[in-house]
Amino acid sequence: MTKIVGLTCEYLSNPLGIDALRPRLSWQMQTERQGARQTAYRLLAGSSRDRLAAGQADLWDSGRVDSDQSIHVEYAGLALQPRQRVYWRVIVWDEAGSPSESEIVWFEMGLLRREEWTAQWVGADLRGGLYSATPAPYLRKAFTLPGAAVSARLYVTALGLYECSINGQRVGDDELTPGWTDYDRRIRYQVYDVTDRLRDGENAIGAVLSDGWAVGYVGWSHRQQYVDRPRLLAQLEVTLADGSLMTIVTDSTWKYRFGAVVGSDLLMGEEYDARLEMPGWDSPGFDARCWYGVEVFDDPGMALTATNSPLIRRIQELRPISDPVSRSAYNVRRSIFDLGQNMVGRVRFRGSAPAGTTITLRFAEVLNPDGSLYTANLRKARATDYYTFGGDGEVVWEPKFTFHGFRYVELLDYPGVVTRDTVTGIVLHSELEPTGEFECSDPLINQLQRNIVWGQKGNFLDVPTDCPQRDERMGWTGDIQVFARTAAFNMNVAAFMSKWAQDVADSQDEQGIIPAIVPNLKSPPREDGGPAWADAVIICPWTIYLCYGDRRILEANYTTMTRYMDFLMRTSPGYIRCAPDYEGWQGFGDWLAINAMTPRDLIGTAFLAYDASLMARIAAIVGKMDDAARYRELFAGVKAAFGERFLYGSSVTAESMVRSSTWDQRAAADRVAQGSLKPVDYGKITSDVFNTRLFTPTQTAYVLALHFDLLPDAVRPLAVAELAADINRREMHLSTGFVGSPYLPHVLSSGGRADIAYALLNQTSWPSWLYAVTQGATTIWERWDGWTEENGFQIPEMNSFNHYAYGAVGAWLYNTVAGIEPDAIQPGYKHVILRPQPGGGLTSACGKLKTPYGELISDWKYDDDTLVWTVVVPPNATAEVYLPEFGVGMISLNGAPTEARVHNVRAGRYQFVLS
Repeated sequence: MTKIVGLTCEYLSNPLGIDALRPRLSWQMQTERQGARQTAYRLLAGSSRDRLAAGQADLWDSGRVDSDQSIHVEYAGLALQPRQRVYWRVIVWDEAGSPSESEIVWFEMGLLRREEWTAQWVGADLRGGLYSATPAPYLRKAFTLPGAAVSARLYVTALGLYECSINGQRVGDDELTPGWTDYDRRIRYQVYDVTDRLRDGENAIGAVLSDGWAVGYVGWSHRQQYVDRPRLLAQLEVTLADGSLMTIVTDSTWKYRFGAVVGSDLLMGEEYDARLEMPGWDSPGFDARCWYGVEVFDDPGMALTATNSPLIRRIQELRPISDPVSRSAYNVRRSIFDLGQNMVGRVRFRGSAPAGTTITLRFAEVLNPDGSLYTANLRKARATDYYTFGGDGEVVWEPKFTFHGFRYVELLDYPGVVTRDTVTGIVLHSELEPTGEFECSDPLINQLQRNIVWGQKGNFLDVPTDCPQRDERMGWTGDIQVFARTAAFNMNVAAFMSKWAQDVADSQDEQGIIPAIVPNLKSPPREDGGPAWADAVIICPWTIYLCYGDRRILEANYTTMTRYMDFLMRTSPGYIRCAPDYEGWQGFGDWLAINAMTPRDLIGTAFLAYDASLMARIAAIVGKMDDAARYRELFAGVKAAFGERFLYGSSVTAESMVRSSTWDQRAAADRVAQGSLKPVDYGKITSDVFNTRLFTPTQTAYVLALHFDLLPDAVRPLAVAELAADINRREMHLSTGFVGSPYLPHVLSSGGRADIAYALLNQTSWPSWLYAVTQGATTIWERWDGWTEENGFQIPEMNSFNHYAYGAVGAWLYNTVAGIEPDAIQPGYKHVILRPQPGGGLTSACGKLKTPYGELISDWKYDDDTLVWTVVVPPNATAEVYLPEFGVGMISLNGAPTEARVHNVRAGRYQFVLS
């Protein structure tokens, strides 16, 4: 029996308030039948559930479409209207011609045009300064409904953060809304179904505002990066039983007052004084005569867009793993709690004390040797919460408008009994579905994988940030560029990264520059992010296409990419990017490398070539064939220039470099013949002299040259050999930083030196991936040597203990150890390459991935003298299975002998036994 499940619209389940005019619909087949596949589909869409259930598809009937496409099928019915709810289902025919029908699901449109907003921006008339804040304003509006509500939607956003309530009940369960964008250019609004919050007669709507990213401290700079105070925009639309529409909007009739949230900032923390609470302030009948009239602000003019990606939510709770440790002195009560995991979010406090008692909550990722909190690495971020009791009785309090990065919590000045129940960690991050699992026979590597996942959780709060704890927490482009593949294994990040791709486009200036930080800030000023950072504009959308088959992200960002490429070509004379005489920003280099300085022009030129090669593929995918040819030619030119600048000798020419490319380089070969690309005299390169042939032969230099296909074929084995030799000279240690580390194990394993890649993975002394694990780390560190036995802590100015960049090795765990890799020709795991390389002393490894088609599994283990490999391919997908080299050549597939070492299989479960 086949079930049709997993129906989504724009990656979301029953999304409320989207603005995609041609939303894409996806579904999955669920069956264990071998060879299961879709041969046709029929999509039906209607204006009501009942009509659709009765077979009346009044909005769209695609008819039977003979196709195996089951993801990203564009809605092609009647034009979608603002506020419209569309019900839809799909009928799927399988390989035997049998139909299966899905359940009915829906999506609802938001406000599609600016003129549909009649609300005005409102807020308090008090504002802070660059370094001084104000209390959080509480806003309210009383209104009367002349009848029962049959439908009600709240369309709402804020410059700053907001939490809304109606008749004393909170609206929604999202946190830190509306999230972070470049508010000068774009702000997202949210839509909530509030029908059950309303009643006939008197009602009241309330909102608490906070500074958030728009007003508060962001990064290491001052406050008020975007606006000077928080502002609310809200529109409540109510349909009554008689069919009439009533709209309540933010305008001059709203009132405000300051209340119990006397201070709140994402970096600094929150201050709450329960003595200032106003019971019933957001309910009907409250006496607001002493409240002030709000200030109405001019429309700032940025784009108002729907929220088409998951928002931040409270995901899980963590209790302390041991009893709190008392560090009280004669004049202070102090207890420290260990939550056992470096997490991001806040804590819920439970306790009682006399009115006026103020407690302090401080946070740290690690402890000093004396057991006190290590907070030096927070820099200017205070990361401290205060709560003042308002009366007798137990209270439960949790901040609303801040978050911290921490494992340890310090409670100060609490006079009551302290237990494990006094504080509970509340984990916050964007609500992304976990999709990947990796587990092997080595517990240290398993902990490494857990650390990678927790690093992703802690830095995926609406924007992919570098770190979550200090006065930074910004969307560094270089960090996510190297981590995007790993992120897409661990979680479904398609919608999250699509949102960020729009942030990147919004950050681009008139010259085509992409800054190092996205969303962009006014301070520091916008400038070129440099090699490996700004290139995220191309690499990240390509990664999402590869992992999710999402062509639209390439189409939507193509103009942004081409403008960026034009900027690179204007600033890279002779195809050399960031040459020493370049007056612009030459980049961050191989950030935090260990005793290995890779020239910035080598890094820049390598990434220029990689950008060109990706753009050639992207242009072809979106149908820009002339552009594709132009970018292939550009790649050939950059590759030749790279060789001329960074290699020496006489026997290899520019022509051979062009021929050695994996791309069709005929256009570039013509340029060689015409003389615009000059032959280079490389000399006779042999393994005994190659260690001096690459200019400044660092590990990262070899890695980039190999991974980006910048070396002649004849030289590649020698480059791999010298890379391995350098690692051996360092006693099996890497020297790579942010730029080289993500590609290092891939280059080794694809170059026939998986043994070296495994040796690096298994290394437990620093610099290595497992060193931090042996020191008790529960997330990925910013530095290889964030703390060492011999030197203690690194410099506090830059020493985050939750920084996912070095966690990019996770992609290698999935695609080489477990052997799971999408096929770029049929992306999104429509066709899968399964090619594990067992080694490193591991006796088993299992990778599981929820692909757009269902769960994919690659699970191998040694059993005595045999290797047993179980593969599960989801319905409507196929796989090319490459058997590892093992044993004497005896192979069976599902119990039957076979001699083939490569198998093309359809959906189903397969077991290979090698002996």
